[in-house]
Amino acid sequence: MLPDNRNQQDDPSQQDQPNADALRLLTAMIRDFQHLIDPDQRTTTKMVYTHGVVLWMLVLQRLGGGLSLNAVVSHLINHDGDLLPDNRRVQEHTLSDSSSAYSQGRKRLPMQTILGFSNGICDHLASISPPLIDGRRIFLLDGTTITLAPTPALRETFPPATNQFGSTVWPVAQLMVANELQSGCALLPQVDPMYGENNASEAVQASRIVRQLPPSSIVMADSGFGIYQVAHHTAEAGHDFLFRLTKSRFKSMRRKAVLIAEGQGYKTYHLLWQPSAKDRKSSPDLPADASLDVVLHEVDIAGENPLYVVTGLELEGPTCATLYRRRYDVEFDIRDFKVTLDAENIRAKSVEMFKKELYASVVAYNLVAQFRRQAAQLARVEPRRLSFKGVWTCLRDRLLLQQSCSFEQWQARYAAALQRASQKKHPQRKAPRNCPRKAHPRRQKSTKFEKSERKKQHTEDPSTTNVAKE
Repeated sequence: MLPDNRNQQDDPSQQDQPNADALRLLTAMIRDFQHLIDPDQRTTTKMVYTHGVVLWMLVLQRLGGGLSLNAVVSHLINHDGDLLPDNRRVQEHTLSDSSSAYSQGRKRLPMQTILGFSNGICDHLASISPPLIDGRRIFLLDGTTITLAPTPALRETFPPATNQFGSTVWPVAQLMVANELQSGCALLPQVDPMYGENNASEAVQASRIVRQLPPSSIVMADSGFGIYQVAHHTAEAGHDFLFRLTKSRFKSMRRKAVLIAEGQGYKTYHLLWQPSAKDRKSSPDLPADASLDVVLHEVDIAGENPLYVVTGLELEGPTCATLYRRRYDVEFDIRDFKVTLDAENIRAKSVEMFKKELYASVVAYNLVAQFRRQAAQLARVEPRRLSFKGVWTCLRDRLLLQQSCSFEQWQARYAAALQRASQKKHPQRKAPRNCPRKAHPRRQKSTKFEKSERKKQHTEDPSTTNVAKE
């Protein structure tokens, strides 16, 4: 898929080409880790799956929509053979398509290498996002969960959920994501158990992830994060925030606030926000004199309940309401990551391998988001105006599945793929909408067949359930 440009120097004449930045970004994944592909870094000249090759293959698995080990090895041999180090089997095209050597290469890959590589890519993409307000970028926080393979190691680290009948089967990991508003690019998520003694709340995860954001960012999140603990750590990290509040919390805070502005459909209050006794109990690390100078906005939304937000930004209530409406974009980002790229079905059997695949999956998601951003520039629209799935399909079919080629041929392919991706626009909906917008229905689990069979069996013979319990 990638051009054979390991010996090619950067050409200044290419700086003005519309696809130059994205092209360099893709090829930099290998070029920046050239020292890992260097044969001198191998313990033996027989080694083919060096750290650099394994890094690319881990990303390729997710770019392919969750390729199996055998599938990604076959793809490497047939499409990306130029990335392999000098080896007699590579030269003679006799390299085995068995996945065992690649599996061993994944285990050898140090966790710090994949972590540093993934952090570098994600931080770079987040930092080059265009600013939205006063030269500052906005990040959306939200939490999600994924189920893992039911191995003893994963069940111990990420305990399954429990109910009145005991423990369930699937280990559950809780992820806290921070996605850039304009482009959808994501930072590496916080990963913790959802259940068990070592679980972490979303507030704790949010307090950690805000320290990864670029300086002077703006953090936006729903009412689950509209608490003092998260606001304090966000401000302490040097960021501003725009959090939604629950109705009960807003009313409690409004009693201590002062009305400073009022207009058609909105009211604004000033408040010196101090932690309550409950806040201090849940966050004993808060300073004794902790306080935040904030404003509260109560904005009437046509046909909906009023919107209650707290922020340190000097924005009017209607402006905050308009901005907050885009918080829902992170839900689509999570769907694109988990469903479109199939990251919700990582089936690694160890904790370390799960994290390696997860970090590489975030890199893959960001590369598609960057490709979408470049296509959006070509179409002169916002990146989110283009379909993530449509753009990913163009990237996969027109670049990933193509044979290796020269740098010039690659540029032509990339430009053609970018042009096609720029046409993958979401339809413009007419206002008012024909039907009200509703939350996405929960997707059926893979165990739906077993559940329906048990229900059917219970209906036919209720005694079987009692026998099973005994």
